[in-house]
Amino acid sequence: MTRDRSRSRAGSARDADSYFGAAEDRKVERKERQLCRQVQEAVSEALAGIEDDVLLEVWVADVEPAPDAGRLAVIVQAPQGASPEEVAARLEKVAGYLRAEVASAITRKRVPTLTFRVLPPETGGVS
Repeated sequence: MTRDRSRSRAGSARDADSYFGAAEDRKVERKERQLCRQVQEAVSEALAGIEDDVLLEVWVADVEPAPDAGRLAVIVQAPQGASPEEVAARLEKVAGYLRAEVASAITRKRVPTLTFRVLPPETGGVS
């Protein structure tokens, strides 16, 4: 009087990946988010230590893979009174220093290449 369990399982060809996504994909996404967070903190701290009036006021809004973790887009917001083009030019001058600071802050074989996108300053007026 044993029950044949193989029949009930054969009819349902669904696995956990069809419900939740592949475990490997979730792990890669989690690692990329973790790396982006670490790079954001490292770049923010490095910019705070630079003796440049414009870069001292720059706010690191986000870091995201562009297109993967080997190249990261650092999204910063320009301070009031500074043009995004001026901020981008100053960031390019210190890009090597920022990448070195990121290298010391993360534990990876290869340090990701950093690219910068500068958002215009927010307008603080109330309408």
